[in-house]
Amino acid sequence: MKRLSGSYIILLLLLACRHQSGKKNEIPNDNSKKEHKSLAKPPTIFSDTLKIDSQAAVFYYPDSLQLEKIRARLDTSTFDAIMHEYFYQVRYVHKVLNEYRPRINIVEARNVRYLLFIKADESSELIDLDTKFDPYGLLVFDPQKSPSQLELTNAESEIGFYFADTGKTGASN
Repeated sequence: MKRLSGSYIILLLLLACRHQSGKKNEIPNDNSKKEHKSLAKPPTIFSDTLKIDSQAAVFYYPDSLQLEKIRARLDTSTFDAIMHEYFYQVRYVHKVLNEYRPRINIVEARNVRYLLFIKADESSELIDLDTKFDPYGLLVFDPQKSPSQLELTNAESEIGFYFADTGKTGASN
């Protein structure tokens, strides 16, 4: 009898501890999904293309209609906080580039939808800014490489890694 009851206890423990595949034990956070959708950049009304054929740091921005659509999706304090953060991130990266990478052209991509990067071998890469989630962003380009999108918050070090073989590698040098 003891042997049989021990088997039942082991069986119950195994059943209680089994993995439930496909099911999560957490409550979904509806706010995070709503906020993620609210921050998504709506499509632009412009269809112009900006051509880049030299070393560059390309900052892209939303047009006024995109900004208004984002503003309509968010409450005022959230929108203001996000715009404040973008402003200071972009300003800081401009300062880093001007001080430590003065040979890199700073390109302001406003009111354009496409960025056409022309490489040294005459091949090209086209980037549709409507496919970028963030309303503001930074792409770096060296004609010897493909363009790369950088996070504004990590741009100082990422610029150094991207342009590592083309001179000074960052703020610490």
